[in-house]
Amino acid sequence: MKRVVYPGSFDPITNGHLDIIKRALQLFDTVIVGVAKREEKKLLFSLEERVTLVKEVTKDLKNLEVYPFTGLLVDFVREKKAQAIIRGIRAVADFDYEFQMALTNRKIAPDIETIFLLPSQEFIFLSASLVKEIASLGGCVKNFVPEVVAEALRKKMGR
Repeated sequence: MKRVVYPGSFDPITNGHLDIIKRALQLFDTVIVGVAKREEKKLLFSLEERVTLVKEVTKDLKNLEVYPFTGLLVDFVREKKAQAIIRGIRAVADFDYEFQMALTNRKIAPDIETIFLLPSQEFIFLSASLVKEIASLGGCVKNFVPEVVAEALRKKMGR
């Protein structure tokens, strides 16, 4: 049984993230979404809120598990008995960072592969940071995130 981890902060989860999850489900028996604590990052949503939102928007997807995690990604991957890590790549800037992380993870855990997936063309520009910026300025984010996430953003932004 092939299992893969799709890690991220998912602050918030976007339609681009969902696109990558659905693509990964076509390739693996089980996809595990690992919601990272990421204390070094200034996050809008708490870890619990992010996990809840991911679970809500993926509840109809089969063979998908969602867990929070802290610490090294490779330790989480091993804990979940997965063989690989999925990472979404939108642009060259993403690739530079992701390539460095993949090589570092390979050095730490040579038995775990990293697989890069490109999102659908309609999501190639989309990032959680961009969604938060639009929402903070009162813009409509309904084309970028599921409705439950858009509502959570409105509440967080006091709109």
